[in-house]
Amino acid sequence: MAVDRADTIVLGAGIAGCALAYHLAGRKVGPVVLYDPQTPSAGATGRAAGVVTEQLWNEWDVEVARASKNEYAELAARWDPAAFTANGFARFTAHRDAAKVLEETVERLHGWHVDVRTVGADELVRAVPSARLDDLQGAILSPKDAVVTPSSITEIYAEGARNRGVDLDFGSPFVGLSREGDAWRLERAGRVVRAPRAVVAAGAWTKKILASVHHPLPLAPYRTQAAVLRPSSGGPASFPSVHDIDLDVYVRPEDQGRILAGDGTELVEVDPDKSSGGGDEQFLTHIAETFESRFPGWADAELVRAWAGVCTSTPDRRPLVGPVAGAPGLYVVTGFNGFGVMRAGGVAERMADLLAVGEGSEPEREALQPVLPERFPPGTPAVVPRPGFTLEPGDHPRF
Repeated sequence: MAVDRADTIVLGAGIAGCALAYHLAGRKVGPVVLYDPQTPSAGATGRAAGVVTEQLWNEWDVEVARASKNEYAELAARWDPAAFTANGFARFTAHRDAAKVLEETVERLHGWHVDVRTVGADELVRAVPSARLDDLQGAILSPKDAVVTPSSITEIYAEGARNRGVDLDFGSPFVGLSREGDAWRLERAGRVVRAPRAVVAAGAWTKKILASVHHPLPLAPYRTQAAVLRPSSGGPASFPSVHDIDLDVYVRPEDQGRILAGDGTELVEVDPDKSSGGGDEQFLTHIAETFESRFPGWADAELVRAWAGVCTSTPDRRPLVGPVAGAPGLYVVTGFNGFGVMRAGGVAERMADLLAVGEGSEPEREALQPVLPERFPPGTPAVVPRPGFTLEPGDHPRF
């Protein structure tokens, strides 16, 4: 079998892998091979809600999400304007203790230069007429947050990478990744590629791939769900994405007068090869009950489709991005705790900078310091998946 050679192999064509290949090629790091046994965004990316908000619990995430949002806006404006909408994002609660957290969040986010403010029920109902908020105790709004179509942004990255000279290799079954001398060897049906560097950005499958090369990291794949619904009267063309933090349900606008609702997250580790791709009855019942009580204007909405994707959590709810300790030339981009779309563009830029100059460069390492895999010593076990879409820091956030 012929063996091709490259500088960098990127495994995984979700939004993070495609963005990384795009940015690597832009920095003249090559040749680059981007491989996936399926098509771009066939995994969790294609099942993501596409909400991009700066209402996050740590400063590093805010900076990365902001960079991602800006890049998505630029790419969509040039190639697919419908793939990006700056519609705003609001969180609200009917409980006083949670309202206090929202107030504290606004103060903290202002320190990170986030455009966010408190809003009253009247303003929020004007923006989302189908909502019932007469019991509102607190709400915050980020007017410049956005929604994107993850599959469209991923395709833009993939095509941009191709135009910059990246070798796109999609659709052939994965055989294995292994260390061979001073290089990493990617074998897939009918082809072998050798490269001194390999970046595993394979989403929920990253855990299995790393274990197969004897460099496991503490990752826990878990299932999350969402659904698209069509209100009988049609939804508004645009409204702020909203998150009821009491019921843990978010709603965002979709095209053709439809709406997208989640969060059907199941905080139990699953095998991505055995996980069901459909929405389950418990999730759909929860959505129906939430609409009845919180969004009565959409209570008669028809279910268009429901689905599940598999995301990956880490022990501290931060992603794992950078070199894998003890494995020369092996890197990882994973563990986004359900919010890879929110971070992928900004993370890919920082990772490409590191790979372009070498992992020993301190400025580029510093840009990834909070998420370097080395923060977990070998043998650190994975933990039960934890919620990622929260406002409070720490291991056990309430909201």
